[in-house]
Amino acid sequence: QVQLVESGGDLVPPGGSLRLSCAASGSIFKIYTMGWHRQGPGKVRELVAVTTSDGDTNYADSVKGRFSISRDNAKNMVYLQMNSLKPEDTDIYYCSGDIRQNASPAFRRYWGQGTQVTVSS
Repeated sequence: QVQLVESGGDLVPPGGSLRLSCAASGSIFKIYTMGWHRQGPGKVRELVAVTTSDGDTNYADSVKGRFSISRDNAKNMVYLQMNSLKPEDTDIYYCSGDIRQNASPAFRRYWGQGTQVTVSS
């Protein structure tokens, strides 16, 4: 069994910063990509940022220059540093991991339960 647990969501004013964390645990053999996605009510879940085990990163155009994704492979953790936050960044943020479990030949995508980020004055 594999679990991803996010933390760090909060209410912040426009222009503020937040750091989200996500910890993966369980019977993990290898994690390939880890990422952050967001989704609001009635909206499609969208990719915010993703990083591979080799350190390659990719960002949504809307967050480039403001958000930064990083990971600690030894701890099976991924982080999202969010700066210059805007009201339109308000959403539920979900962590994802493409994970191969012990004794399994295939990778599968796992999701966290989500953490609420609200940007408002």
